[in-house]
Amino acid sequence: MKMKLLVFIGTIYILYASLAVFYLFIWSPSGIPAALQGSVADPATFMTDRELRLSEAYSGYKNLLYVLAMPAEWIIYTVILFFGLSSRLKKACSCNLPLYVLGLSAVTWLLTLPVRFISYRLSLHYDVSIEPFPEWLRDELIGFSLDTLLLILVAVVLYGLIRRFPERWWLYAWFILVPFLSFLMYIQPVVIDPLYNDFDRLSDPELEESILQLADRAGVPADRVFEVNKSEETNALNAYVNGIGDNLRIVLWDTTLDQLSEEEVLFIMAHEIGHYVKNHLLKSLFGVLGASLLGLYALYRLLPMILRKWGGTWHIEGPADFASLPAILLLISLFTSIAQPFEMAVSRQAEEAADEYAIDLQSDTEAAIGAFQQLTVNGRSDVDPPTLIKYLRYGHPTMLERLSMLMDEGES
Repeated sequence: MKMKLLVFIGTIYILYASLAVFYLFIWSPSGIPAALQGSVADPATFMTDRELRLSEAYSGYKNLLYVLAMPAEWIIYTVILFFGLSSRLKKACSCNLPLYVLGLSAVTWLLTLPVRFISYRLSLHYDVSIEPFPEWLRDELIGFSLDTLLLILVAVVLYGLIRRFPERWWLYAWFILVPFLSFLMYIQPVVIDPLYNDFDRLSDPELEESILQLADRAGVPADRVFEVNKSEETNALNAYVNGIGDNLRIVLWDTTLDQLSEEEVLFIMAHEIGHYVKNHLLKSLFGVLGASLLGLYALYRLLPMILRKWGGTWHIEGPADFASLPAILLLISLFTSIAQPFEMAVSRQAEEAADEYAIDLQSDTEAAIGAFQQLTVNGRSDVDPPTLIKYLRYGHPTMLERLSMLMDEGES
């Protein structure tokens, strides 16, 4: 039976991979609509031939890697369960839950590490990343450590609730999740982000003053702008506003400062300020909490059904047996994948609203166009990605959509 399962998974995955290659490299049309050729939305007008070739190749390979890696966790957890590896790991860890979670996390991290390494090598090859391997590995290990500590905490609380409240654990878990996620949002800028990068005050006092004046006009309570040194890692550009309350931070990557004019930087910051003004951070938190409530209830209903059918084969006694954790993680991964297109659609709407806010605040479409074009060049972005990729991966409108919108603004 186990060999049949492996053959079945392998056959399905080969068919899936073949369809992905066909869709991305054969079926999906290339180029932009004829009506936009020669316009500011046409990459041929602001990218060199070399940049166009690199962008097309990099985007294609990154999209393929993403699609091929999507079912990786599903396969890993399925194999762990059906081969009885979860119960064996539990026994090997002497029924110690934190140690079990550490082992499970290490296995999944190591099995998915090649995908992340390939992604890293692609970004190096196409001049998006310049991060040395030791620094990349350090960031990977930091991420693994944080994720594992978080999963241990979640598992201890979750299984404690399942044992004590078998009929209401999902609701009590959600009650705990509400302040926990809010707390994470509050401490992220000052506790989590500095683990990956060093943050300093913006080195250009005049630009900082211009950004703070922009923030003041928008009613954003900021008294400084932070600069993070990313030029040792990447050529990509970024800026953001995150945190809540007195931990609010306006952040610019130094690559953004180096590559964009002051007017373009101010437009980018106006966009990020727009997220704050329109409460997109809080709305995102509420959305996550709402989806989490639905997900926890679905988990409560489905997990016992699955264990009744296969628990004996997996040597798992029931939902309170922490050897069921791979089943929980498998269901959560499936829920997340199902919800992702909806999440991306909501995110694109928020980004579009922030673009419109930035244009109203700055009234400089030329700077906006220049900023978006430079973001495309430095990130080797696909101006008009395949439709499926847009719905699965793009939390922003495509650059074709954003630049077309700016063209319409300039004409009105």
